[in-house]
Amino acid sequence: MAGRGKALGSGAAKKATSRSSKAGLQFPVGRIARFLKAGKYAERVGAGAPVYLAAVLEYLAAEFGYMARDNKKSRIVPRHVQLAVRNDEELSRLLGQVTIANGGVLPNIHSTLLPKRVSKGPVDDE
Repeated sequence: MAGRGKALGSGAAKKATSRSSKAGLQFPVGRIARFLKAGKYAERVGAGAPVYLAAVLEYLAAEFGYMARDNKKSRIVPRHVQLAVRNDEELSRLLGQVTIANGGVLPNIHSTLLPKRVSKGPVDDE
C-alpha cells in the first residue's frame, strides 16, 4: 500500500528511548505518569502532564540542591528550601504566603542599623 511507510520486518529494530530522555530530563517521566494514573487525580492523564510535572520537580530539586551546596551541605534541609524559595522570584511569588517550618528568615540588616561611614574629604591644615 502506498503511503504506509516501510513494510513490517524490514530494517533493524529501533532502540527504545525513554520519555525522560526525549524531554531532556533526569526525573522519570514514566514513573510520574504511572503515579498520576494510579493516584486517581483525574479519570484521564494527558501525555504532556507527566513531562511538565517532571520538569517542575527537577527544577525544584536543582534549586534546593544549589542552595545546599552553597551552604556546604550534602543534605537538603528546610533552611535550604526557605532560602531557595525566597531568593527565586517565581517561587517567591508562588509560595509568598507559605510558612516553611524550621526555615528561618532571610539574613537582612536594615541600613539604618549599620554603623555610619566616615567620609574622608579634603582636609585644610592651614
